[in-house]
Amino acid sequence: MTDLASDVSSNMDATLDAELLALQHAGLKRGLRAVKQRRSGTVQIDADRVADFASNDYLGLAADPRVARAAIAVLQAEGTGAGAARLISGHHPIHESLETELAAFKQTARALLFPAGYMANVGTIPALADERDVIYSDAHNHASIVDGCRLSHATKRIFPHGDVDALRGLLEADRGQFRRSLIVVEGVFSMDGDTFPLDALVSLARVYNAWTYVDDAHGAGVLGRTGRGTAEHFGVSGDINVTVGTLGKSFGTMGAYVAGSRSLIDLLISTARAFIFTTGTPPALAAATLEALHIARSEPWRREAVRDRAKQLRDRLRAGGRETTGMPDGHIIPITVGDPMLTMAIVRDMRKRGFLVGGVRPPTVPVGTSRLRISVSAMHPPELVDSFAASLLETMRGIVR
Repeated sequence: MTDLASDVSSNMDATLDAELLALQHAGLKRGLRAVKQRRSGTVQIDADRVADFASNDYLGLAADPRVARAAIAVLQAEGTGAGAARLISGHHPIHESLETELAAFKQTARALLFPAGYMANVGTIPALADERDVIYSDAHNHASIVDGCRLSHATKRIFPHGDVDALRGLLEADRGQFRRSLIVVEGVFSMDGDTFPLDALVSLARVYNAWTYVDDAHGAGVLGRTGRGTAEHFGVSGDINVTVGTLGKSFGTMGAYVAGSRSLIDLLISTARAFIFTTGTPPALAAATLEALHIARSEPWRREAVRDRAKQLRDRLRAGGRETTGMPDGHIIPITVGDPMLTMAIVRDMRKRGFLVGGVRPPTVPVGTSRLRISVSAMHPPELVDSFAASLLETMRGIVR
């Protein structure tokens, strides 16, 4: 390295170190934590086995041996990677099989796989809207939706979280001004644990000839009579124009999908940059997801257990003086602390007690709303939920006055 290059590198590191120090002083510096051997609602961290109340493994399928065996069989037969983008030579018959199953699950004509939920949103939204169009986005939408809206170059209207009346006012004010109107919401909001009223959304969209776009990452597999997700929960299955879902939550693998009409999927195959310009997911991963989807559909006790544990935990916390938001049996349970330092102090104390809890700070959530993000799994036995609630209440009494 030349002296000039060395000086530039040193200056860069000094600048970045100053930024990192500022993050640390604000309680916002993050770090990685090695977690392994996921088993029955617990994980191994260093030498300790701790109960995991921080993951999205709602149905307990991430470590199911049947899912692993399905991956192993295809891994041995097909190798580790797809080898290319799916439009080149990376399209495997098992990708097509999984897409067919996902479409049937979501009661749509077709579905299309993406490597991740983030890529599904930043690929699909710009494929549907451009500078001639308007997008109405809930204020609490996920970062991937926010970025997808930005990349589209469409006019953006941000409406207050879950406020259907405010959305109606915006639609009325914009009537006739744009080529296309797209309403984008989450089915279950990942940091709030509440739902968007999709029945009201569908009715409103029909009045204003708007397209509906629902990211159901946290609803699929858990909500609805048969676990199809938030649309089934609200009785509007088949009425959402665009549904996005992820595979790394309830189904315990990795990746995402977009489900909708044949025309929608054909358009995405030809125009969604996040699909066109990336390698296809490994066939073994698709095989694992297929098996997980079959298990989720054939073992309804899993989603029933999630809802039961969620209600149990919410009841215990409420009895201890900590109110929760969202549905009475909602599986994502946020507890707002406010201060990021206090939030992470609770996380550390719970770790010492043998429990893993998610601490969420800005920019993931707005400043002043740092929170604990608690989630339950079908693998949590009732007695563990009671123990967790008692420990959390004790910890919070000692830290949050």
